[in-house]
Amino acid sequence: MAEVGIDRLRNAPHRQPSGGYGFGLACCYLIAMSFALVFSFLLSRPTFASTPERTTVVEVNLDDMVQPISSEYIKRGIARGNEIGAQAVLLEIDTPGGLESSMREIIGAVIASRVPVIAYVAPAGARAASAGFFILLSADVAVMAPGTHAGAAHPVILGAYEIGKTMEEKLENDSAAYIRSLADRRGRNSKLAEEGVRASRSYTEKEALEGHLIDAVLNTPQDIFAAFDGKTIKRFDGSTTTLHLAGASIDPYVMTGREKFLFWLVDPNIAFLLGALGVACLWIEFTHPGMVLPGVVGAIAIVLALFAFHLLPINYAGVVLILMALSLFGLEAKLGSHGVLAAGGIVCMLIGALILVNSPLPGGHIRLATALAVTLPLAVIMVVLLRLAIAAKLSKAVTGQEGLIDEVGIAETELGPGEAEGKIRVRGEIWNARADQSIHRGAEVTVRKIDGLTLGVEPKSQSR
Repeated sequence: MAEVGIDRLRNAPHRQPSGGYGFGLACCYLIAMSFALVFSFLLSRPTFASTPERTTVVEVNLDDMVQPISSEYIKRGIARGNEIGAQAVLLEIDTPGGLESSMREIIGAVIASRVPVIAYVAPAGARAASAGFFILLSADVAVMAPGTHAGAAHPVILGAYEIGKTMEEKLENDSAAYIRSLADRRGRNSKLAEEGVRASRSYTEKEALEGHLIDAVLNTPQDIFAAFDGKTIKRFDGSTTTLHLAGASIDPYVMTGREKFLFWLVDPNIAFLLGALGVACLWIEFTHPGMVLPGVVGAIAIVLALFAFHLLPINYAGVVLILMALSLFGLEAKLGSHGVLAAGGIVCMLIGALILVNSPLPGGHIRLATALAVTLPLAVIMVVLLRLAIAAKLSKAVTGQEGLIDEVGIAETELGPGEAEGKIRVRGEIWNARADQSIHRGAEVTVRKIDGLTLGVEPKSQSR
């Protein structure tokens, strides 16, 4: 009877759209991305704090780009040397350069230090380029290891901004005057120092020593301690001090866990991975509402990526291309262009990723391998998930009340305009029914509407 249909209608579960294959693919992608991020962090150079019995020289390392995180670390290392009354701070340098603002902060800490700072370009093959050249010349003692070089300090404009010739000359003159003042105060060759800025000239360790840019060429820190023990040096403020470095022990000053994490975070490749992970998670949350976890993870990843990109020189043409790529992926899912829009989106995202970080420094850009590893899976996930979401929204419900629409049943009684409510059988259940046309008992009918607990039907032969 009709009660059977009513009970089953009330208890019938409503169909929920399922991601199916697309959701599984997205989960695999997110797991792979998470492992890539963790693996990259674990591969970062491990350092462990030490507490030697006797502290003589605090060792600080500048072995990457000069940026706010490295600046903070070096300033704290110099402050540590001052706090414990060390004989000197040994600043080992191997850098391609970096941001001028961070460079000036480091130089300010070197100049203000009560403890002498020894800048040492090491090991063999290391360099003190660009900002590193300024830092080298600012130190109380400047030393290079065999097989190293320094210089190439012409200012470079990072980002997507075009400046005129006048502004370029201003920046060049400012940098040249700054390095001359540092060299003069340290008693070094200001002319060669200025050529390192204006002509981007680089010097080997022998050229730097012969040109009086540095004080010595030595193999190890112990050689430095032996060579300069008992020597009197002139400080930046004009005062003098005598170094006592014989038999000095080294106290390595290491980055904190927070600094190591932030330093790892500002790698352009890591920042791009985080951004892609955030977009993918938020996309899953939007196409599968109520999951919560992807939304939380995506929001955190996006914030971390924005923090990293805030510290990097961003080319906004790359940002526009990436946004265009996301739009093309969405259009491909909605319009179905047989892959044309998706291919255009992939090209846009690859080019956008490669030009997103506009830095001439080695390691200061997104690698092609990273761009490909992010772009291709992201394109598949976005297109597949959006297509599934659109299909689920447009598809006819197969359970519950809406699932009866367009179902075919059999008339159990006569139906028609002059007849009272009749009965039909649909899905093995007996329902009350009305019809605007005469329908004979046993004829096939199609359900067109539902009015309360009564179905509106029409002959199947007239169904559209």
